[in-house]
Order: sequence, then C-alpha cells, then structure tokens
Amino acid sequence: MDNFNFQNPVKIIFGRDRLPSITAEIPKHSKLMITCGGGSIRKNGVYDQVINALTGFNHIEFWGIEPNPLFETLIKAVDIARAEKVDFLLAVGGGSVADGTKLISAAIPFDGDPWEIVKRRAKPTKVVPFGCVLTLPATGSEMNCGAVITRRDTREKLSFQNPMVFPRFSVLDPTFTYSLPAVQVANGIVDAFVHVTEQYLTFPAQAPIQDRFSEGILCTLIEEGPKTIANTTDYDSRANLMWAATMALNGLIGCGVPQDWATHMIGHELTAFFGLDHAQTLAVVLPSLLWVQRDSKRWKLVQYAKRVWNINDGGEAELIESAIGKTRSFFESLGLSTHLSDLGATEDISDLIVSRFQSRNMLPMGDSKDLCADKIREILRLTR
Repeated sequence: MDNFNFQNPVKIIFGRDRLPSITAEIPKHSKLMITCGGGSIRKNGVYDQVINALTGFNHIEFWGIEPNPLFETLIKAVDIARAEKVDFLLAVGGGSVADGTKLISAAIPFDGDPWEIVKRRAKPTKVVPFGCVLTLPATGSEMNCGAVITRRDTREKLSFQNPMVFPRFSVLDPTFTYSLPAVQVANGIVDAFVHVTEQYLTFPAQAPIQDRFSEGILCTLIEEGPKTIANTTDYDSRANLMWAATMALNGLIGCGVPQDWATHMIGHELTAFFGLDHAQTLAVVLPSLLWVQRDSKRWKLVQYAKRVWNINDGGEAELIESAIGKTRSFFESLGLSTHLSDLGATEDISDLIVSRFQSRNMLPMGDSKDLCADKIREILRLTR
C-alpha cells in the first residue's frame, strides 16, 4: 500500500426526516442561494420541505442546472450570486446539481475566467461555502471535492478537484429518492459501480482493507440495486444504495491504491459528443475496456470473479471472461445498453477522442499507464 493522506470534512446527515437539522448548519444571517435542477424537486415535495426548513432565512433560488451541468448555465448563477452578494449555497438535487454548485462556489470570488478552474485546474484562494440536499444517489459528489463540468461551445466535458469545494454538510434522506424514474436509479447504480471498479480493478497493492471495502460496495450494489428498481419505496434498499454510492467515491477506498479512471475519461468524451447519460457511457465503455486491459488487470479480475461474482470454476482466462460477461449482463439487467449502436451513436469518433487526449497530454492513461492510442481505438471499436 502506498503512502497517503486522507481527510474528509463533510458532515453527513443521514436518514428519514433529517432535513430540518440544516438550520443548525447554515449561518443565520447568510444570504443564501438555493441551486436546483429542472424542477423535479417541486413535484416530489422536497422543495417544499427545504423552504419550510429555511423559514426565516434570506434566500434566492437558481434553477436549471442540467444533467452534465453546463458551464454556460453555471456562469449565469455566478453572475447573480455576485450581484446579490450571496455568501452560502445550498445544492438541492442530484450529483449534477452538486457538481455545478462546486464550480459556482469556487467561481463567485475567483479573479479571472472561471473556466480556468476546470480546464487548467486554477486554484481558487477562497470559495463560498455550501451544503447539499441529495435526491439522487450516484456520483458521490455529496461527500467529495470533485466535479465534472461540460462546456457546450467547445463540446468538452472535464473534471476538476479541489479540497476547498468539499460540501460543509450533506443531507441523505432515502425517501427523497422514491419518485425517481427507474432509468435514473439504474444510472445511479452503474455510476457507483464503476466508481468502485476505477479504484479496485487495477493491480494488487497489498491493501486488503480497501479491497474488501470495494468488494462489499460492489456486492451491495448487485444485491440491493435491483430491489430499488423493483420496489420504489423499499426504504432499506434505497438507504443501502444511497450509502453505497456515497462510499464509492468519498476517498476511502482509494487510499494508498492505484486508480484507473480511463473508463470515465472515455465516457466523458462520448457524453460530450453524443449527449448520452454519464452512466450510460460507463456501461458501454467498462466491459470493453476490461477486455482490452485483461492482461494488465488479470490479478484483480480473477479476484473480482471469485469474490464479487462467486465464479470459481475454470482457469484464469475463463474466470476473467466470465467476470467481464457478468458485469455486462448486470448492466443490461438494469436496462442499460452496453453498445453504442443500441443508442443511435454510430459515428466513429475514435480518432477525434484520441487526438483530444493527445492534445491534453493524457496518454498513455490508466492505472498502469499502458493505455495508448491504439488501445483506446480498440476499446471504442468494441463499444460499437
């Protein structure tokens, strides 16, 4: 296991009927901006609960943060927040609202072009603090300091991380997820699943605690995920899914171990060009990437086959092939496709994606730094 630092300052407020406690977490005399998505929180009652909890607080609202939040939209929020002298933010929604709010938080006091925070990893010296009320378990953004932002005019989808944009607190009430469409629940399951595999399906690092944590999250998603789709008001399954998605990307299972993230990098490009859901791109890319990388990942793939999928018969090659097949079948059982052709994304953009990675000095990528241009082209060929 490698050396590491680990610190996560986010206060998690978990469970049923916990929303009113946010009044103790937000300074009483704040000028508050509530950031929201497209309006689903009005339909499911979460918005009314938030407004009731914030009785007596001076607040404004910003609506319209998209899935795969757009830089162009977020800058509108930044301009309003600056004009209104906002000094606290409350993200109410899923991971995209939380991600977008992180950029708003960093951009409000930033002296310069806020896109530099994303593209050049410019370091803000201060931020506007924020909290989160989560309505969609998926990204783990409620307990980490990362965000992914899309820019429409350049068709880029890029990530940034900065410890200054950890949420101060996050409310996780599983009942807030009851009204989610099945496709969004399935997307959340796949997103969390791939977050774990990016940190687990690499190469051995003599880190059994991280491995067992990772395997526990994966097994929980496999066992509990389908239950959350079959029964929308199964509190226990929704609670387990919500906590699994948070634990998948709060930094804990990544301590001292190699990490990959190539599935996400390729997936971001597919979203930027084809407008596909983030999790849908992960479901498409991961099985093909594991197949192309099956040699460098063979030790962990065998372990994954045995410990997560309970596959014990056959040699190394058979175990690996079976584990990758089980992964693909699991994603498809949730209703997600694992081939681009099923999604109408038939244009071959592999050369364009490779050239973008090259221009950003991102190649070779992956946990072993052996994922070169030709391998990326092969992965994209298999995704079709």
